[in-house]
Amino acid sequence: MNNLAKLLIIFGIISLLIGLFLLFIKKLPFNLGKLPGDIIIKKENFTFYFPLATSIIISIILSIIFWIISKFFK
Repeated sequence: MNNLAKLLIIFGIISLLIGLFLLFIKKLPFNLGKLPGDIIIKKENFTFYFPLATSIIISIILSIIFWIISKFFK
């Protein structure tokens, strides 16, 4: 039962941080969906958008978060 309590606290803190980040994202100097590595192709009737740099940054952040979580449950 102790592990479940730790897990809920960690997910609560992560949810709080994500919520605060989303609340203040407009005030940040960069747009997470419009980074220099994101691929955007616009034609007359077609738009292709692939957020490559955004995906890599989100992957790194999630990897760090899950690494920290795994350290608590060893």
